[in-house]
Amino acid sequence: MQDKIKKLISDALKKLDIESVDFVVEHPEDLKNGDYSTNVAMVCAKNLKQNPKDLAEKISGAIEKTKEIEKVQAVGGFINFYLSQEFFANSVKEILENNNFGQNKILSGKKIMVEYTQPNPFKPFHVGHLMSNAIGESISRMVEFSGAHTVRANYQGDVGLHVAKAIYGLQKFSMPDETQTISIQAQYIGECYSKGSNLYDTDENIKKEIDEINKKVYDKSDVEINKIYDWGRKLTLEAFEEIYKTLGTKFDDYFFESEMAVAGQKIVKDNLGSVFVESDGAVVFKGEEHDPKLHTRVFITKTGLPTYETKELGLTKKKFEKENPDLSIVITAHEQEEYMKVVRQALMLIDDKIAERMKHIVHGMMRLASGKMSSRKGNVVTGESLIEDSRAEIAEKIKDRDFTEEEKKQVASDVGVAALKYSILKQSIGGDIIYDFEKSISFEGDSGPYLQYSYARAQSVLKNAEKENIKISVDNLLTEISETEKLLYRFSEVVLYSTEKFESHHIANYLIELARVYNSFYGNTKIVDKNDASSPYKLALTHAFATVMKNGLNLLGIKVPEKM
Repeated sequence: MQDKIKKLISDALKKLDIESVDFVVEHPEDLKNGDYSTNVAMVCAKNLKQNPKDLAEKISGAIEKTKEIEKVQAVGGFINFYLSQEFFANSVKEILENNNFGQNKILSGKKIMVEYTQPNPFKPFHVGHLMSNAIGESISRMVEFSGAHTVRANYQGDVGLHVAKAIYGLQKFSMPDETQTISIQAQYIGECYSKGSNLYDTDENIKKEIDEINKKVYDKSDVEINKIYDWGRKLTLEAFEEIYKTLGTKFDDYFFESEMAVAGQKIVKDNLGSVFVESDGAVVFKGEEHDPKLHTRVFITKTGLPTYETKELGLTKKKFEKENPDLSIVITAHEQEEYMKVVRQALMLIDDKIAERMKHIVHGMMRLASGKMSSRKGNVVTGESLIEDSRAEIAEKIKDRDFTEEEKKQVASDVGVAALKYSILKQSIGGDIIYDFEKSISFEGDSGPYLQYSYARAQSVLKNAEKENIKISVDNLLTEISETEKLLYRFSEVVLYSTEKFESHHIANYLIELARVYNSFYGNTKIVDKNDASSPYKLALTHAFATVMKNGLNLLGIKVPEKM
């Protein structure tokens, strides 16, 4: 519809012999001001040195009326468009006929790889991994919904000092009880890592021991260390898989740091002298020589070890060799932004065709509204503990509901995860997030559970109508166009815009507004009523709302319980 209105405006300008200009057509903030609004008169008035108000009247009068537009009104220097009841009825009908309403084909024929989450074996699944997962999974679903062949990738650091610190802790403080669950054993390994890390920073002798373990992990020269390493790597990766399942993510490709070093070192050595240079025994890339905003970074240390940057080059090579995507999206925390810029610049000089197909998206940090980064159980907050706390609180909220124990467990999990994901995705990517636990799990207001509850409410209405044998129909329209109708058709536009920008918060914010107007409609209207001729159309609205809400939540990676 937006494109149709733009064409009508362009045709009106031609009719008035006004030179074509760049103008916008967008939705007014207040639904009372029409369904679309344009600044074309303001732009033209500036060029023609005319009064914007008078010009808006002239242009609006020249715009050809169609059956989809009920009214065109000049207000000040703006022109507002009011869509017809016929348009809204047809849009509702379109949603009813298409369970995948909102889907588009803008990325059809493209292969897009999205790399996200990236937790490291031997370390806890922390809050940053949770943020990366929520953002990455949502972006993966958006590009998939827009026609792309999507490849989900996970890059994990299975070698490095963190591994040595964990192994030292396990040797010093004993191995975990193998009768415990994988999750509990993995948490214990994480605790050993934390203890080992603290000792590394405070005791010079222990630091030397851990550095020695680190070398042995790389060269696999110690049988006992190899045994602990193989066991710990396998166990923590299995624990991560349990978390991915809870979060609704299934990866296609796994890449590991231990496998990237050789490939990365070869790239650096092959380009030594042309891209990389030796400096004090190390191999570096002088980023500032190519861009004043960049800086020098080490790619191979004095001791001959590859750095993260070198492994990143190896990873990029492996990803493009294996999948050859049209676009490779990498999602990381903000702290990795500068070093990734240097890596990309080096790659531009090595293979610009690959570098041009890479996009780096960064997210901020999560902080608790209480200011204390500890879980409700008193432990340090990890992504896993937040998930568990959220699920436990939802379980408490629904404990008296008429559900089976299995249903309660599933709803607690789905709603608990929704609370976290929505809290992350409703805000613009890049900024820090202040996470309010109590608000996130609320069934009212700006929360994931509120969206799920709104969907479940609509499903309940439809089931009641089925019992009353009232059929859905778009024949007998409402006497007035509802706010729900005014928002439903916009979903396709929101999905398109969100996908083009790789930003999920537009969808999240749209869904909250849609849920608000539908719940207001529900509260002020008797929807299921055999004696009301418009009841079938109210049910059509309810069904359309449920379809859009389900599709929108799916794009956020949020499940939709049929009842709550």
